[in-house]
Amino acid sequence: MSEKKRSSPPQISPYVFPALLAGFGLWCLYDGFFSTDPAMQEHLLFNRIAAAVLLPWAVFDFFRTRKREQAERMAEKQPEHSEE
Repeated sequence: MSEKKRSSPPQISPYVFPALLAGFGLWCLYDGFFSTDPAMQEHLLFNRIAAAVLLPWAVFDFFRTRKREQAERMAEKQPEHSEE
């Protein structure tokens, strides 16, 4: 019987989460500060607080992810040293 190798599922980028945070943060920023829609007036405080939380979180997570990616790349380049 021949066994077929199953391909692994595609990996998603580690930058998807910071991008989603930034997208939601920008949306809340627009609704909280720039929207003139009268129906959004009752949600101003929520959108302003959400923008103030989500946008810095997105920036922080972006730099943390980039730092982790660079550390992994450097670890792959350097050969492991075994101490005897």
